[in-house]
Amino acid sequence: MRDLAERLADANRRKTEFLAVLAHELRNPLAPLRNCLQILSLHQADPAVAERARSMMERQLSHLVLLVDDLLDVARITQGKLHLKRQQVDLSMVLREAVEASRVGGHGASHVLSVDLPRESVHVDGDPMRLTQILSNLLHNASKYTPIGGQIHLSLQQEADAAVIVVSDTGVGIPASFMTSIFDMFSQFSSLRQSEQGGLGIGLALVRSLVELHGGTVSAASGGRDQGSTFTVRLPTIRSDSPGNPVLSSAPAEAVERARRILVVDDNVDAADSLGEMLRGLGHSTRIAHDGFEALSLAQGYQPELVILDIGMPRMTGYEVAIEMRKIPGLETTCIVALTGWGAEEDRAQSRQAGFDHHLTKPASSAAFLQLFDELSVR
Repeated sequence: MRDLAERLADANRRKTEFLAVLAHELRNPLAPLRNCLQILSLHQADPAVAERARSMMERQLSHLVLLVDDLLDVARITQGKLHLKRQQVDLSMVLREAVEASRVGGHGASHVLSVDLPRESVHVDGDPMRLTQILSNLLHNASKYTPIGGQIHLSLQQEADAAVIVVSDTGVGIPASFMTSIFDMFSQFSSLRQSEQGGLGIGLALVRSLVELHGGTVSAASGGRDQGSTFTVRLPTIRSDSPGNPVLSSAPAEAVERARRILVVDDNVDAADSLGEMLRGLGHSTRIAHDGFEALSLAQGYQPELVILDIGMPRMTGYEVAIEMRKIPGLETTCIVALTGWGAEEDRAQSRQAGFDHHLTKPASSAAFLQLFDELSVR
């Protein structure tokens, strides 16, 4: 009984500690976002100041999205609801994608990053998005705990029937006492948690779960405090059916092929108006509706070519709006896109059943919409 009580008390302590750290980590990117908005209102005529503020907001928003995505993925894995979309993947492409994602997100900008790739392609049967997520998390982790000017090294090689990916750094290292629990959920040792880089303690747990879903293993090594860290991922390889063919999707088109009539529907006024403004900036014509009834009324006269539709709305859900919109003459084949905070596989299945053509999760980037327009151009 005492052991059970101690375990329950420890679990409760970890949960309380995690919630406190979560609040802290969410406030970290929110503070500079608010500051930058104030800067933009004070320096509207100074392009250089505005550009620095915009760049900072983009980095902080990327960090915030990463936090939320990791939390959702952990929940899906815990519930057994995360499923891989497997295909033949060239791991060199994955490493390049992860490095680029780190640079765009501002991670590692103050470090020396070196990458060592083999001449021959190394292929695995896996989900390219999740594999990129594994490497991005490991690079982000190395960046967090490596002082400015430190070195981060990423390498890939094939050993027998395994692909071996190594991420090493010259950072703060890992105490020996912490090594056995470093991949556990919500696990952090106090000196790291108290540092300004902090973290939720879920990134490495997520890495381990995603690696194991791919049939691989991940391990950590360190000489101790201030001796740097090395993380090694091993994945089973496969023979390439078509060597040299890129597996990851190509980048979206940079320019809009033609202007489109787009109807944006969201009960969040700021979300709808800002998305409409962004789409107009990309050269499209837009109309805005803040509930389902207004959307159906507007759609009859406007005849949109594309409808971007929130799902969780009062009075009339996005599912109901999509079904009714298909009944309007002229809109039977109009492309309807779900834009929602719900992105699990069952949510996507439900949106498909309701007649949605695509499913995007909030916040969607302009690149996601450009890729969508690129796909629409070949319909």
